[in-house]
Amino acid sequence: MHGFPDSNTPATASAPVSGPWYKSLNRYHWFVLAVSALGWLFDCLDQQLFILSRPAAMRDLLSYIKDTKLLDEASTFYGDIATSVFIAGWATGGLIFGMLGDRIGRAKTMMITILIYSVCTGLSAFSQTVYDFAFYRFLTGLGVGGEFAVGVALVAEVMPAVARPQALATLQALSAIGNVTAALINMGLGIAEGQGLVQSPWRIMFCIGALPAVLALFIRSRLREPDSWVQAQASGTLSTKKLGSYGELFADPTLRKHALLGLVLACSGVIGLWAIGFYAPDLIRKVQEKPVTAKIIATEIAEAKSPEETALLVSIRDADPKAQLDEAQTARKKIISSKVKGRVAIYQGLTSIATNIGAFFGMFGFGLLSKRIGRKPCFTIALVAACLSTAMVFWFMQDLWQIFILAPIMGFCQLSLFAGYAMYFPELFPTRLRSTGTSFCYNVGRFVAAGGPLVKIWVNSLFDEPDPILRLRYGGVAMCGVFLIGLLALPFLPETKVKPLPE
Repeated sequence: MHGFPDSNTPATASAPVSGPWYKSLNRYHWFVLAVSALGWLFDCLDQQLFILSRPAAMRDLLSYIKDTKLLDEASTFYGDIATSVFIAGWATGGLIFGMLGDRIGRAKTMMITILIYSVCTGLSAFSQTVYDFAFYRFLTGLGVGGEFAVGVALVAEVMPAVARPQALATLQALSAIGNVTAALINMGLGIAEGQGLVQSPWRIMFCIGALPAVLALFIRSRLREPDSWVQAQASGTLSTKKLGSYGELFADPTLRKHALLGLVLACSGVIGLWAIGFYAPDLIRKVQEKPVTAKIIATEIAEAKSPEETALLVSIRDADPKAQLDEAQTARKKIISSKVKGRVAIYQGLTSIATNIGAFFGMFGFGLLSKRIGRKPCFTIALVAACLSTAMVFWFMQDLWQIFILAPIMGFCQLSLFAGYAMYFPELFPTRLRSTGTSFCYNVGRFVAAGGPLVKIWVNSLFDEPDPILRLRYGGVAMCGVFLIGLLALPFLPETKVKPLPE
């Protein structure tokens, strides 16, 4: 079909192949892996565009608040609310489209989800208030949440058994490219803003995020359903077993146990990433804003062309933060602020890139190590490492050089968990419920994670600390214990190393 060999067979039926895992793949296997990886890559691109543009978007949409301190507080508050709404949309979409993936097919559902998150990302660029922005993020989350479960189910069912773990780890690892691309876009637009870009960079970023819709058309023309799903669908019409049924999932004691314990395991990584890890770029922005402002003003004073200009810049430098500036000071400070935003956006981007370089190797590493020592020991190591490395970043990260040391370590440890989820969850459920069960584990945890940013607000409020940077540090470290919750589920879950996919 479409020039590919007839190789769409269940992973459990593949003959063993000696040598590296990728030697067992033919052209169609590579095509499925590439399409699924691109779908998830663009999915993660959208997530990261949101994370990096969130502070600027909130400040822009709330610009009617003139008091600087109130604007900062409102931007943080509504940014957390938008994050929670986005994650709730992700969880809702995951449940709906995970079920549809089992009922109408992996390929069809993937196409629908990519269209949804692409179009709604584009709509986010036209937001006028924090409320319609949050609404568009909810709709985007519907598509983002649905794509993961059907993508990993598709890869798990099409790949030969010998290649399945590493193929799924590769699928997850390549998501780091989407995150790095988002960081590069953010940095490029930050430089443009410093040079006087008229249009808001965050709006341009969301317009770029609409481009993956083209991939959905390609999926529609070339991708076919796995034979294992086609067979399960045929047998499902002749028996009492239903495809994509949550009732069926919870009626079976073993599957119910796997779903609930898998949910606990997923909650650790998902909450840890969205309520803590993804705030690392915000931390570096807050930490660097003051010294960057001082450097830019010092440079402009040194390059001033007249005593009057020097006096104006010195008055801005020495002004009380609460003092009312005159017209000339306000105009010049606006120019300085644009340069500061551009410079800080570069530092945010560097933090994201450094984190995702570490993530790339961490996700590949999880695949390699789990093949040797098993899924459960790997999860134990990754959960403890994620807790310690994240606490280290939020407590110590201050100077620019630390971005290139601490952020990659955190990314390696945190994101390795998500390679584990991509590999492990499809191995817990039969074909007729694979997308449904995977989506339940991965996405119901997001309903809990949606409260993570709100819990962060509450935790931050517990610290009687006027410095917002220290509040962010204390809150981040205090919440790192969430990574250890997953350890409670591991003793009661099965080890799936070298076992075939359940049919």
